[in-house]
Amino acid sequence: MNRPPAESGMPIGEVDTPSLVVELDAFEHNLQRMSELVSSAGVRLRAHAKTHKCAAIAKRQMALGAVGVCCQKVSEAEALVDAGVTNVLLSNQVVGTRKIHRLADLATRGHIAVCVDDAGNVVELSTAASAAAIELDVLVEIDVGAGRCGVEPGPAALTVAQQVAAAKGLRFAGIQAYHGSAQHIRDHGARGTAIADVVVKTQLTVELLAANGLQCETVAGAGTGSFEFEAASGVYNELQCGSYVFMDADYAQNLDAQGQYISQFQHSLFVLATVMSTAKPDRAVIDAGLKSMAFDSGLPTVREPAGADYSHPSDEHGRIDPGSSNVKLELGDRVQLIPGHCDPTVNLHDWLVAVRDGVVEEVWRVDARGALY
Repeated sequence: MNRPPAESGMPIGEVDTPSLVVELDAFEHNLQRMSELVSSAGVRLRAHAKTHKCAAIAKRQMALGAVGVCCQKVSEAEALVDAGVTNVLLSNQVVGTRKIHRLADLATRGHIAVCVDDAGNVVELSTAASAAAIELDVLVEIDVGAGRCGVEPGPAALTVAQQVAAAKGLRFAGIQAYHGSAQHIRDHGARGTAIADVVVKTQLTVELLAANGLQCETVAGAGTGSFEFEAASGVYNELQCGSYVFMDADYAQNLDAQGQYISQFQHSLFVLATVMSTAKPDRAVIDAGLKSMAFDSGLPTVREPAGADYSHPSDEHGRIDPGSSNVKLELGDRVQLIPGHCDPTVNLHDWLVAVRDGVVEEVWRVDARGALY
């Protein structure tokens, strides 16, 4: 792992770039706001750690009431458990003998749960759990519209749930019902309509399972874009929001019930970059490109200087055009960018530099950076 780009007490102007900066006031506002919203709805938060991959942040979320975290990969969970985060749901399928045995081993060191959508996978998990002499909590994932993982709601889900309940070493713990693409439907009403359909499918499945003697201790799903709907549904009791801690440029395009851009969470994550060339009078070139942030959700927004535009990304470079800012950048000037998609952006960095009032307060390790397997 590379050396940290900053030290506590350092002015932000001395932080090495490109690096990821977390503005602590906005970050803490986001954590507190979500904690309040979840508490008032009478549901649980299991914050999604794929957003930050950082044990220091996970522990702060849990200190404010989160019951634990979600991870997507076994190696991601291993990194967080090793760093002291010991309540983890693999909100994903784990397939392959080696991975499953690592998962079972992890369950000897913390409370670990996993999702399934296949009878053969149930057998593999049962075999590994029995060999490790542990009991593994299992959620059956249903496809509620994302078209990704998950069995069909209803009878297909019941079949898999019954297999889990009958399997040695496994405990049926509930269902996973997450609609990822609905998180980014911009219009509030359309987003609510999409989730209403999700809730119907989920409730029918929960009722069918209960009618067959299988109570869903956990009904999990939701994300930063839709959690208000699942929280109010009376069906979901565990929410898996992640991006709210940082609020990337993409999520900021969602509208609230008044037709305004969502404002209850603030941008707190920025790519800090340095102007490295002003050889051409109409542009400045910075040291942050494709290796510094994700572009799958579009170009970053320039936070400082406000009104400037980012363009022409290459591996190590990007261009800052003045736009409406009318600012002429000089060699060594700093630029702050709001990444389009925070999750894969964080995965490109070893460290998060936590700043308050322009001074570095802490430097956090991205514990699960590159944890893909």
